[in-house]
Amino acid sequence: MKYFLFIYYLLFLNLVIFAQSPVLTDYEHFCSKQMIHQYKAFSSKDIIQTPLLHDYDIKFYFLDLHIENNTVYISGNVTIYAQVVANELDTFAFELVNELTIEKVLINDIEQDFSHVNDETFVFFDQPLAEGEMFTAKVFYHGLPPTGGFFSGISTEYDSTWNKHVTWTLSEPFNARQWWPVKQVLTDKADSVWVHLTTASANKAGSIGLLHSVVPLPDNKVRYEWRSSYPIAYYLISFAVAEYQEYNIYSKPAYLQGDSLLIQNYIYDSPGCLSHYKTGIDKTLLFMELFTDLFEIYPFDKEKYGHCLAGLSGGMEHQTMTTIGGFSFSIVAHELGHMWFGNNVTCENWSDIWINEGFATYTDYLATDFIAGGQYPLIWKTNAQNYIMTQPDGSIYVPPEEVQYDNVDRIFDSRLSYWKGAIIIHMIRFELQNDDIFFEVLRNFQEAFSDSTASTPDFINVLNETSGQDFTTFFDQWYYGEGFPIYSFEWEQKNGLFELSSSQDVSMPEITPLFEMHFPVEFYFNDGSDSTLIFHQTKQEMVFSIELEPEIDSIAIDPELWVLKKVESLKKAKTDRILIYPNPTRDQLIIETNLTSPFKILIKTLEGKSIFNSEFSQPNTYIDLSIFAAGVYLVQIKTGNSSSIKKIIKY
Repeated sequence: MKYFLFIYYLLFLNLVIFAQSPVLTDYEHFCSKQMIHQYKAFSSKDIIQTPLLHDYDIKFYFLDLHIENNTVYISGNVTIYAQVVANELDTFAFELVNELTIEKVLINDIEQDFSHVNDETFVFFDQPLAEGEMFTAKVFYHGLPPTGGFFSGISTEYDSTWNKHVTWTLSEPFNARQWWPVKQVLTDKADSVWVHLTTASANKAGSIGLLHSVVPLPDNKVRYEWRSSYPIAYYLISFAVAEYQEYNIYSKPAYLQGDSLLIQNYIYDSPGCLSHYKTGIDKTLLFMELFTDLFEIYPFDKEKYGHCLAGLSGGMEHQTMTTIGGFSFSIVAHELGHMWFGNNVTCENWSDIWINEGFATYTDYLATDFIAGGQYPLIWKTNAQNYIMTQPDGSIYVPPEEVQYDNVDRIFDSRLSYWKGAIIIHMIRFELQNDDIFFEVLRNFQEAFSDSTASTPDFINVLNETSGQDFTTFFDQWYYGEGFPIYSFEWEQKNGLFELSSSQDVSMPEITPLFEMHFPVEFYFNDGSDSTLIFHQTKQEMVFSIELEPEIDSIAIDPELWVLKKVESLKKAKTDRILIYPNPTRDQLIIETNLTSPFKILIKTLEGKSIFNSEFSQPNTYIDLSIFAAGVYLVQIKTGNSSSIKKIIKY
């Protein structure tokens, strides 16, 4: 928990009220994938995958496993049903760590020779299979997988608060192979999956899809048979086993027209546990209704959504059944958001992880905005932007060479993949200036890549096509580029003309020398009214001029935090002070100024005839009008390129 506490401490300094809120009181909704410092000691080598993994296409996985709640020991078999996509297949390859012992491998029910080395297995065929042929591989194995750290493929823990043992899996990004034979390729989603889990009869075992049956077995064992018919990425297959109680609630999204959707929850069967978490669990109903309104259908509505409580410090968005360590507002919203962004549409490669994490983090913001409301959306954005700008550099995009086993912290960088990813989505919403189009973009993205994978260029294409705008420059700056803009502003209003001088510096000039961007300015007028105008920065130094008659009291740059930026200064330009009195006057006119350069005083009749013209430099000037006839005169003060005129009465 140290990393989370550190982040929270930084943000706490900015807004103490945040700590008092029922919303966003922690940063668990990162999915807790920032616990990577534990992971590093566990695995540290380059990603090595045989090209043979791409010679076949996964159709179906069947995991038939024996597990318990107090050990990571695992045994059983996994059946893989696949189709040959290479010209021919003479070697079947899959991934499984060397710590697990493979007993035998059957191909189409015939035992085959194999080699298990460097966490990969190669099964050799006597007769190659031709392109298009279907085949079945069945792998029998057992053993104690490696464990330790958040990113361990399988973990076990004793929860001293609730006095329960629990064992769970977490395969993202590369660790499915730590507990089952698998092809860890994101673009090859299985069409369907069965997960059968045999355990002690005191336990319940949760997993993906629907619970097909619970089968009593000899020796006080029971088998939980979970089945899912939706396409699924390898890392979203999971289980959790403990002495659970089941708490079910039902959501009724509007699009189901009265039908209900099961929200199935496995919570420790301990006194007080359910009552402790119930309020947080029940908020799932609000989030489900909101997200289905915004994104339309829940992608897995023929099955369920749910949670398995486990010992991880955060959550992991396993398809249809999140593994979760607690039920804060933010983490429950974030993990449900993943069902659309990450599960239905999965990042095509780990370089584009923001398609999972940036979007899911933004669903947390949407829940904060639409459900929590009040001060909380602004608090959310304030803390997000402040956190992003704690460091000057960093790209949301993860270069392929940085996607390594020992660099998981780069993939799941909370500041970049999560928070900056979410903030640029919010900025896209601002650029569009139309929420109908913005949410249409998200729905079209879901529809175009449903049950599949997508890259950032895929999202840009959907965004451009739906909006009719070109976001190429936007992504070059904000996604592939690094850093953020740093602004200094100065403004003034004279004679109904408003001028805003804008100077943009950047935090990473060698990478992104300029952010061409829109930013809003809020005007507060002396009559109590206000208005917002949007300005477009296209170069580092700009002066914006607009006619604006109402007298301005003050302005604010983007007070609702639509765009990422740091404002170093905002000041009103020093204005000339000119006082002319008394008025009316009988004989003497006093002109008081704060001008530091010489100025001219001209006095004219209403017909334009000049009766006085002289230059002065002192702050107080006295002019004798006793020699002039009574009447109305114009007094003009000229300095540089500006002037002011005032009527006076001489009696």
